[in-house]
Amino acid sequence: ADDSPHGTFAKAKGCDAVDTDNVDGFINDSGFPLTSSDQLKYNKFLAAEAHKRGMAIALKNDLAQVEELVDGFDFQVNEQCFQYKECHRLQPFIDQNKPVLGIEYEHPATEFCSDTTKWHFSTLEKKWDLGVFRVACK
Repeated sequence: ADDSPHGTFAKAKGCDAVDTDNVDGFINDSGFPLTSSDQLKYNKFLAAEAHKRGMAIALKNDLAQVEELVDGFDFQVNEQCFQYKECHRLQPFIDQNKPVLGIEYEHPATEFCSDTTKWHFSTLEKKWDLGVFRVACK
C-alpha cells in the first residue's frame, strides 16, 4: 500500500476531495527556479496521488496549464476570473462537464452573477477573511 504523506491526512479525516492551492509557482516569485515543466509534473503527481486514495482533486487557479491538466483533475476552483477577465481559460473544464467553482472578492455578486450563469460556473462573492459571509449566484 502507498503510505506517502500526499493526501493521506485528508483521506484519514474523511475528505472526499482535496483543493490544491498555489500550484502555479512557476509564474510567481517562489524563490525556486521552477519551470512550467516542473509545475506540470508536480500537478499531475498531485492528481495521481489524490486519485490513488479514491479522492477527487481540484485544480485551483494555474490557468496557464488548464489545457494540459484538465484530464487529470475533477473540478476547478478559481479565484477572481471575472475580476481579471480570464474566465474563458476555464472552458476546458466546462467542455468536459467538470464543475468550475468560482470565488470573487473584490466585486459584488451583482456585477458577475449574470455572467457566471452564462459560463456555467458556480460562483460566490466572499470577503478576504473567508468568514461566513457569502453571496451565491443562482
